[in-house]
Parts: sequence; structure tokens; C-alpha cells
Amino acid sequence: MGKKRVAIVRYEKPYDSVKKAVEMSDGLSEMPSNAKVFIKPNIVFWTKAVAFPKWGVITTSRVIEDMVVILKEHGIDDITIGEGVVAAPKDIETPAHAFATLGYETLHKRYGVKYINVMQRPFEEIDLGDGISLKFNTDIMNSDFVVDLPAMKSHNQTVVSLGIKNLKGTINIPSRKKCHNADIQRDLHYHVARLADGMPPIFTLIDGIYSLERGPGFDGRMRRSNILIASSDIIAADMVGANVLGYRADEVPHLVHAAKNHARPTDLSDIEVVGEKIEDVASVHEYDFAYSDEKDGNMPAPLAKQGIKGLFYRKYDTTMCTYCSGLNGLVLSAIRFAWKGEPWDGVEILTGKRLKPTPGMKKTILLGRCMYNANKDNPDINEMIAIKGCPPNPKDIVDALNKAGIAADHGLFDQADTLPGFFMDRYKDKPEFDESFFRVE
Repeated sequence: MGKKRVAIVRYEKPYDSVKKAVEMSDGLSEMPSNAKVFIKPNIVFWTKAVAFPKWGVITTSRVIEDMVVILKEHGIDDITIGEGVVAAPKDIETPAHAFATLGYETLHKRYGVKYINVMQRPFEEIDLGDGISLKFNTDIMNSDFVVDLPAMKSHNQTVVSLGIKNLKGTINIPSRKKCHNADIQRDLHYHVARLADGMPPIFTLIDGIYSLERGPGFDGRMRRSNILIASSDIIAADMVGANVLGYRADEVPHLVHAAKNHARPTDLSDIEVVGEKIEDVASVHEYDFAYSDEKDGNMPAPLAKQGIKGLFYRKYDTTMCTYCSGLNGLVLSAIRFAWKGEPWDGVEILTGKRLKPTPGMKKTILLGRCMYNANKDNPDINEMIAIKGCPPNPKDIVDALNKAGIAADHGLFDQADTLPGFFMDRYKDKPEFDESFFRVE
């Protein structure tokens, strides 16, 4: 068999650059005529309260529209855009607001494109082999061809988030939680590696007009990178994408699993890169958040730098699911605002499913139902403060922090949707961070 082709194209002009990436990669070669096509963008999460932090977090509407036009030129009339935006389980207004703001309604009127919130659609169980089964959105599974449009980012749990990881947005909530299980052998990386295995043929176009360091959220560092990476082979696209972000494929656990599952090398020896050279466009995007080993325990470096004492906030792991991850930054912000210079009294906060309490701590906060179930009978807990929700209720989090002696502000949690605006101030009035890429004019 010949080498898998991956195109690297510098983004220079609307439509032309995307078309160049498609043609150089021969990306639509496996698309049947008159195909039913499913486009999977990347919308990690959304808030209606502020101008949302789009750069590198979310696929640009510009690339989506250009891809729709190219599909129409190939005679494709049945096109569906689908995504499972992270929101409260019964919240249908936030995803609808995201789709409207990003111009999907205009795409519907202009090109007849359909768009769906996969959380409102049926799911079907797919056997991915080796005892792994997940429930996927039925629309993507019953399409003839998938156009996978991830944003280019490093990721604090999976090192990178590119084509394969983007497909996690098509599985239901129980399946997402299943991916974040506590089994060390069959962990998040093990599950993510298989997400593409049951899919129809996939063309992957990594949208690197903007890229994100320390993703997947708005608290990462956003960059204008002007890169497109395209391939009809999703593993090849992701391996090249990882190298562009500064990581060999063998440094990305889910790509190691994927390569092994498909008897592929991780050194790019079975890949032909056309267009730009990797070394000419590569830039290291740090993925991990620094933690500091203080006398009082392990905590995020910014908290340690602030001088916070008496708190042990253990580092997250791959078992902390998307919903608790979204709250984690808010909890840390509440702690930073609550610090008044006096050490707290031996408080430990545990997240995810795998962490165990530290003997000798006076108060142990168990954040989320999974952590509560894992440690509710642990004899090393002196005083347990349990937050049992799934996902945890913000009010319960505030109450737990206050019970532990951390005077968290209820107002911060009440206004959680405005928090992204605080991080967006860094990009204000910088012309390279252009909102027009996320509109359909």
C-alpha cells in the first residue's frame, strides 16, 4: 500500500486555502457521489453571557462555509452539521444560541445545510472491538461520509485534541463518562483511540487558523497560526498535527493506541507530507498546567505563587470528565478570590475517580458523585465534605468550600457564564483575533 497523504497548507485566503488543502490531500477521493455528508465541527462549550472565546477553542465558521461550498461543487446536497455542545443535560437553549451565533442558520438558508444538536437526536451502540462499545449519534453513523473539522489545540488530558478526539462530541453523556473511567489499562486514551474505528469514511481538515495552547478551554493561550492540515486518513492527519503542535506521535498516548490497533508506525514513515514542511510550521504548544509541590501539598502553580497555604488541591487526571472539568477552573478561581492571607486548616480537594485522600488532612472535599462513591468509606478521611451531584451543583460547591473554611463568593458561581470574558481581555483590540472568522456574512 502507498503512503498516507497529508497536506499542510498555510491559510492565506478564504475558500482558496481550504480548496488547496482538500485538493492537495485528495481528501474527497473516498466520498461517494450523491453522498449523505456529516460535518463535525468542534464547539467545546458555549456561553450566552459574553462574546465567547472562539480562537482555537472552536472551529471557525469561515472554514465550515468554505467546506460546504466545496461539497456543493462536488454535487453534494445532503449535508448535516452536528455537534454535542457541553451544556447542562437538559439545556437546549445554549447549543441553539451557539449554532445561531456561528451562522449555521445562514448556512441552512443559503445552501440547504441541516444542523443538529446531537444531544437531541437518537444514539446507537457501536462495538469498537476488544470489549469496547459506546453510543454514537445515529446521524453520523448512518451518513455516507464524514468531514471532521477539529480546531487545532493541545489538551490538558490527551496532549493534543485533533481529528480523533473531536469525534468524542458525537457520543452520548454516559459514553463520555465511560471514557473517563478509573481503569488504568482501559483509560481515556484507550477509549479515544477507537472513536473513529466504527465511522464511515472520514476526511479530516484540522482548522489551525487559530490554535490553542493548554486547551481545551478559554483559560488556555490562543494563537493566530494560519495552518490547515488535511488528510483522508485520520490517524495520519493527527500524527502530523501532533508534530506541528510540538509532539511526536509516540508522546500522545491515544495516538500510540491507535497506531497499535491499526498496525501503524508512529514515526510518520508511512505518511507523505505535501505542501509545507512540518519543521517550517511547527510550534510547541504546552499542554499541561503547572502544579507546585508545596509543604502543605500539591496545588496549581498560580495558587502556590499567590502564597496560598493549608490547601491540598491534587492534580486532576484523565478520570475527571468534561462536566467536572468545566467546574474545576471555577473552583480554583473561587479559592484564589477567597484567599486573604491566613492559612486554611488542612483542606484537601479531590476530583475525578481515582485519587485517594491523604492521611492527616483535617477536611476532605469530594468533588462530584464519582469521587464520593470512590472514597465515601475511606478511613483516611477525618472530616468528609461531600458534593454528590453529577455534575456537581454550583451552590453545593460554594457550601462545601465555606464549610471547609474557604469563604467562597456565591456571586462568582452565579455569574459563572461571564468568566470567559475575564480571560478574553487579553485579546482585546488585537487585530489578529478577528471575530469575523466566526460569522457567516
